[in-house]
Amino acid sequence: MGRFDGRVAVITGAARGIGFGTAQRFAAEGASVAIIDLDESAAAEAAGRLELTGRAKAVGIGCDVSDAASVDAAVERLVAELGGIHVLVNNAGITRDNLLFKMTEQDWDLVMNVHLKGAFLMTKAAQKHFVEQKYGKIVNLSSVSALGNRGQANYSAAKMGVQGFTRTLGIELSPFGINTNAVAPGFIATEMTDATAARLGLGVEEFRELNAKNNPVRRVGFPEDIAAAVAFLASDEASYITGQTIYVDGGAKLVS
Repeated sequence: MGRFDGRVAVITGAARGIGFGTAQRFAAEGASVAIIDLDESAAAEAAGRLELTGRAKAVGIGCDVSDAASVDAAVERLVAELGGIHVLVNNAGITRDNLLFKMTEQDWDLVMNVHLKGAFLMTKAAQKHFVEQKYGKIVNLSSVSALGNRGQANYSAAKMGVQGFTRTLGIELSPFGINTNAVAPGFIATEMTDATAARLGLGVEEFRELNAKNNPVRRVGFPEDIAAAVAFLASDEASYITGQTIYVDGGAKLVS
């Protein structure tokens, strides 16, 4: 038996990268999985690639997590198609990096809306189901950038906001059988970080090697590393943990 047999896990921004890696982990452990992404065709294609077990099902749903009507419709649909909701992973995110004097108001608003408003709206839509069943697991994605990172004033502020949001949900929702925690990844090898390498004029492998030197384990992380932490926090084994942020960064925070 898998840890998530009979459970429904919902992951936002899961058509690729950390989100898809997390969806794969939940599927491997028995969950039915809803992949939420702005691009419904990409979400459906990703859902079709999951290796499900037993009677588990998967669905890909298009949703703008920064829009309340879109979020409510997506949650209603996934509950109807998969039979419920037990785990919510707020992973959807974007970057609009720039130094402060070059950063536009749109750059700021887009990042805040996806990361913070998106987590707020998805959690609000899911929590009514969690409260009714006296059970729910929420895992929010923060980042080591929450501690400050040049050229990411918007992203850093949003990711630290996720940590404050997580702590408050731990206080408010835990009495209803709902655990809320966050994972703060360090450098993870994904399409997003590969795009950063291109913007800096570096090769992908060169960029990864430079980042590997910045942590004690001397390697970069992969989506599977984050998925493992998320799955633990979403499991019943972590039922006495709430309101916490775990840094999964190869120890980079220790030497920064």
